[in-house]
Order: sequence, then structure tokens, then C-alpha cells
Amino acid sequence: MSFKALGLSSSLLEILEKKDYTAAYPIQEAAIPVILNGRDVLGIAPTGSGKTAGYVLPVLNTLNRKKGAKDRQVDVLVLVPTRELAEQVKEVFTLFEKGLEHSAPVMAVYGGVSINPQMKALFGISVLVATPGRLLDLVGSNAVQFDQLQTLILDEADKLLNLGFKDEMNEIFSLLPKKRQNLLFSATLNEKVEEIHQFLLRDPEVINVSPKEGNIDQIRQLAYTIAEEKKGPLLRHLIKNEDMKQVLIFTASAYKSEHVADKLHKNGIDARSIHGKKSQHARKKALEAFKAGKLRVLVATDLLARGIDIAFLPHVINYELPRSPKDYIHRIGRTGRAESTGEAITLVSPNEEHHFKVIQKKMKISVEIFDGNEITLA
Repeated sequence: MSFKALGLSSSLLEILEKKDYTAAYPIQEAAIPVILNGRDVLGIAPTGSGKTAGYVLPVLNTLNRKKGAKDRQVDVLVLVPTRELAEQVKEVFTLFEKGLEHSAPVMAVYGGVSINPQMKALFGISVLVATPGRLLDLVGSNAVQFDQLQTLILDEADKLLNLGFKDEMNEIFSLLPKKRQNLLFSATLNEKVEEIHQFLLRDPEVINVSPKEGNIDQIRQLAYTIAEEKKGPLLRHLIKNEDMKQVLIFTASAYKSEHVADKLHKNGIDARSIHGKKSQHARKKALEAFKAGKLRVLVATDLLARGIDIAFLPHVINYELPRSPKDYIHRIGRTGRAESTGEAITLVSPNEEHHFKVIQKKMKISVEIFDGNEITLA
């Protein structure tokens, strides 16, 4: 469906056209009219489904802040689980904010960096994207106020709850005006998300975009069975022989992420890792280089990859299997976005073969499997 049919303003439609956004994805098609009508929304959508723009566009469309207002009140609050996702959401808001007839300044706040510059900058901000802990620090310093808040958004609500932010979020909710619009987006609908949905949302429109309606069918999935000690050589062989220009690799731990990136670099493949033990500056630099196409390979843990949003990422490689089938979908959903095709490769050691069968069975998929031990490796 065309964005023109969804009720967005002409100024937003103009910037959508300039940025070559032609047709709305299913989550956008379903969510935008409902949000424009002021309803609360529970949106269940996989990674890469376009959900961020699905709430950013209608929220900006309905913002009614006086131009040039200079105070510490915010109109829109977006809660996210990680610094990387905070920056990603801010980028999307900033992109489309340029299409408004009036200014709606956007800011992202998170821990791991000095709080003082954030306190000073929180003046005249309309949209605030925040991690819960840092937001409460700023509230405690009287740096931000919510009396005029119009919209609360929880993005990646499942991760917010899995990371133990429930108490912080309840404290934040208690500070907000009761009359507001609430938008909750999650990749999964589990008991924790269901609980907060019942508590937070008022007569919500429930929008569920399954992975099949997203982008999974556009992804070529294949796997290689391989001895654990041969995973590194096979990985390097695939990247070099298939001339992969941009590759996102997933590992299960920070240690393995660092180890894999180091081995690739020593073998002439430009690679960096991002994980929780890296400084915020190092992580941001690596992400920026990867997004700009200046870094060939990025090795990441599941949580740190939440902020990676690249329109045409051609290759995702699972160096190690994720814990759950849903995390597998989140990982491979990084490729095959928009209308482009992508390739997802999984390296499966003998100890992982049973778990990989379980993932395929639960996700009702069948992945083409090759014997990596038969490949001649350098």
C-alpha cells in the first residue's frame, strides 16, 4: 500500500518520496492509521519489519508543539533497552523530523557516557529516546519533565523486560501523566510482555505481523556442519571465496566475538567486534564504519546487534547458534530487508546439531545443509 493512503501529512509524504520510500510494509500499513487516530497499540513484529518507521511517522505527524519552545518538557518518550538502539531510533526520528513544517528536536540519552552534557542539552527537546536507568538519573537531577507528555513508546519491550528493567519502567510510568497515548512494540509476545500490556495499554489495537509476513521468505538460508575447531578457517574461506563485501557475524559471547574478529583481522579481513565490554566510543565507531560500508565484517553478540539497521545487508553468519528459535529469526532478519534478498549462513558443530534441528522444527523451516568438512580449507 502507498504511504499516501495512510493519512500522513504532505510534508512527510514529500520526504518519504525523496528518500525512496515507496510502499508501506505490513506493520506500517496496519499501525500508522491507528496511531494517527490516537489509539494505544500493541505491535508484534520481527526484526527488519519496518516497525520503527511505523511509529515514528504517525507520532511526528501528530506532534503539536509550538515552534521554538524552550523548556525541559518532552512530548514523546521512547524507552529502549540498549544504547545502540537508542541511537538507531534517534536517527529515524531525525530523518523524518526534517519533513515537518515545525521543529521537533530529537535526543537520545543512555549510560556509559558523561551525564553532564546530556543534562545541559535537554532543553527544547520534543522527542526523547532513552534507556531506563539513565532516564531516571536525569529525572533525579530535574533535567527532564513530563507534564506535557503526549506519547509513550516502548520499543523492543521483550528485551527491556528480559534485561530486568521492570522496576525502573514502573518508576518511570508513575512519573507520567495518565492521559497519554501508549505504543508498545515487541518482537515476541511472552508472559512478561502480556503482563505489561495489560497494565499499560488501554483498549489497544493489537497488530501481529508474523515472520512470514515480514522478510524471512526473501532470505536464502543454508548451513554447514563443521568441526568446532574448523569453524574459523571455514568462515574465512566463505568470506573470501564468495567475495562477501559486508558481513554481520553473530557469536554467543563477548569473548568469542573478540576472538573471531581478531582472527579475521590477522588473516587479512577487515573486521571489528561490538559487545558489552567495549567502550561506547569504540562500539559507535565500529557501527558507523560498518553502516557506511567502510568496514567489511562486524562481529556482534545478540544484544549489541539490536541497534544495527542496514537497508541492504547481504550476508548474516551465525558462527554460534542462538539460545532460542526466535533469536534465530531476529538474527537472520538483519538481511533480506526491504525488497532485497539476503543470505543467512549457520555454522553447526556436532554439539549444536540437535539444537539446530529443534530451531528448524519450532520455526517450521527447512534449511539446506552442506558438509563443511568436505571443503578444502587453507
